[in-house]
Amino acid sequence: MEIGLIVYGSLDIVSGGYMYDRHLVRALRERGHQVRVYALPRTSYARHMTHNITPSLYKSLVQAPVQLWLQDELNHPSLFLVNRALRRRVPVASIVHHLRLDEDAPRGLRLLYRYVERAYLRTVHGFIFNSRTTRQRVHRVLGYSPPGQVAYPGADHLWEDMPTPPNPPISPEAIRTRAHASGPLRVLFIGNVIPRKRLDTLILALRHMPAKTATVDVVGRTDVHPRYTERIRHLLHRHDLVEDVHFHGYLPPAALRSLLERSHVLVIPSQYEGFGIAYLEGMAYGLPAIAGHRGAAAEIISPGENGFLVSPDDPCPLAEYLHYLHRRRHVLAEMGIAALERYRRHPTWEESMSQASTWLETFVRTGEGLL
Repeated sequence: MEIGLIVYGSLDIVSGGYMYDRHLVRALRERGHQVRVYALPRTSYARHMTHNITPSLYKSLVQAPVQLWLQDELNHPSLFLVNRALRRRVPVASIVHHLRLDEDAPRGLRLLYRYVERAYLRTVHGFIFNSRTTRQRVHRVLGYSPPGQVAYPGADHLWEDMPTPPNPPISPEAIRTRAHASGPLRVLFIGNVIPRKRLDTLILALRHMPAKTATVDVVGRTDVHPRYTERIRHLLHRHDLVEDVHFHGYLPPAALRSLLERSHVLVIPSQYEGFGIAYLEGMAYGLPAIAGHRGAAAEIISPGENGFLVSPDDPCPLAEYLHYLHRRRHVLAEMGIAALERYRRHPTWEESMSQASTWLETFVRTGEGLL
């Protein structure tokens, strides 16, 4: 089958969504399908909308020799009108990581996002969802239940560069030993430094804890949202926390694995996550996860068992949980072991993407949902 995948920029961009798309492309190609990537230029939301009336882009997509259009849903502003023509020629399927309208934005922008995103979703015949939560959100926005398949992201990509991946990557005994070692609580934050990930909430939580009881390692790019990064640095200086928070930028797999092994707890108090691959990455190394309560984190985290859910806007409960884990190292150890078990129950990338590929093949063959 000839498949056209539409993404912004390059499929090599480092983020959970692009990682998902790469794994799906790999699975489809391994099953003998031809997948061609159609990369649209990354720009502002408003300029993305003008793609719909760009003659050269319209012509290249309408005339493309494909049997299935597979689109990353975050491309919706570029496609909400174009898809009306595309869907008359071949089936259109969309990979939904999370909806733009679920992100924080001024009311006027959220109304625009809702109008454009809903218009786009109505042009799609079927969906690949990264979580049950994402599926429910799409159904709620549309007002009906279109054909689709939930295929969870995996986390076993952490060992793709190793000839023999460890299984498990850490033992319960090692988790206990790490938890009871003396010193401050070692907190890990994985994610680009952008407002949605709410690193500011974590930093303000440190301010509410006794001095030198926790350190934070930040893994992720700091150049994606320069104004927010500057705000973070201002907070660190203002509250005398510069020496307690360490920025590593993007880390290759081996360096990330080393940091995961040394950390105690993973904290990403996001405003919203359609899934949250990083939570599983931490659990693979026995790290309890603390996440924002909105979105799909609740599909991974069982509060009080392998982590906690908090308000992304209130640092006080987060500070209380961190101080609790610092003082109760036996609880930290048991929650870490529970986190490892949660990771081991989760499907691998191969299992999830095989499920997604099978659904796409059946979707095209049977014409399910096509009008």
